[in-house]
Amino acid sequence: MGKVSLENVTKWYGKHIVCDNVSLEIKEGQFFTLLGPSGCGKTTLLRLIAGFIRPDNGAIFLHGVDITNFAPEKRNVGMVFQNYALFPFMTVGENIEYGLKIQKRSRSEIRQKVEQYLSLVGLERFEKRNIADLSGGEQQRVALARSLAIEPGVLLLDEPLSNLDARLRDSMRTELKRLQRNLGITTIFVTHDQVEALTMSDQLAVFKKGVCVQKGTPEEIYDFPANSFVATFVGETNLFPVNFQNGCCMLPNGHILTHITQRSVCFVSIRPQDLRLSLQLPANSDYGIWGTIRDKHFHGYTTEWAIQADGLLFKAVQLNSGQAASSLGVGSQVCVCFSPADLHLLNC
Repeated sequence: MGKVSLENVTKWYGKHIVCDNVSLEIKEGQFFTLLGPSGCGKTTLLRLIAGFIRPDNGAIFLHGVDITNFAPEKRNVGMVFQNYALFPFMTVGENIEYGLKIQKRSRSEIRQKVEQYLSLVGLERFEKRNIADLSGGEQQRVALARSLAIEPGVLLLDEPLSNLDARLRDSMRTELKRLQRNLGITTIFVTHDQVEALTMSDQLAVFKKGVCVQKGTPEEIYDFPANSFVATFVGETNLFPVNFQNGCCMLPNGHILTHITQRSVCFVSIRPQDLRLSLQLPANSDYGIWGTIRDKHFHGYTTEWAIQADGLLFKAVQLNSGQAASSLGVGSQVCVCFSPADLHLLNC
């Protein structure tokens, strides 16, 4: 059994089911992410693990011990909320001391822990500061230090980076993952941001309407999405429905995908970076569809194109070399090329 185990956990709010028979195992020391759009049940699941609410069905285990009915303070978990939930009338040091006092630690131990965790998050000289005088990034660090100071068995993070600006969010991703790795603490992270999920996670679970639709490593979920929802939610993709006529699998424009014979296929997904733009038809092993570049965006290290090709709209992305991004501009005629290996086949 994992460090944290959920067995058939279900939660209703009135007639609305928010967590539907969820079973997960989170191993010791993992950075595990619950990923999904707003309202999919991921924060509810985090609050169930923390003990702030109770499941209607199912059980929650920590190290094999059933904690389903334990009070929050008996669960040995720490939580960082989306709004940080710091006490505005306390100083930075007093915020970090709070949980330690609840645990009835000695004065000397409290002093040592405050200094240790302020140093850990890079706020050594901030102990006497008022919370209102801190930036968003500094408040996030204080909230993290407060949760870590009680030395929980599990750290729960509810979208703690969502209130930060883009540049600070990028740096805090790196810092948070570094801290987690160095401490070896089992961490459950909630986000709707696919970049955070892919870059930070050891494992992640994708949720839709209270159901876990896929679990795996970031690479597994990106490269082998379970369905069309995962394919479009985790990373950019070109998603096309297919149908079978006269024994042939066809795209909506009638283009035949000769290598697909399994009739359970409903969609094909092609990642933008797997498309190749050419001025000539591809080799026999590849597919090619002629089209016109409708839009082009230069992003520095990559260039992104939108190509209208025989009734289909493709998005392609290419790494830029040290030279010009490409001579291909809006209005250029190109062949959109891809091979059978580039296609992800998604069942109904």
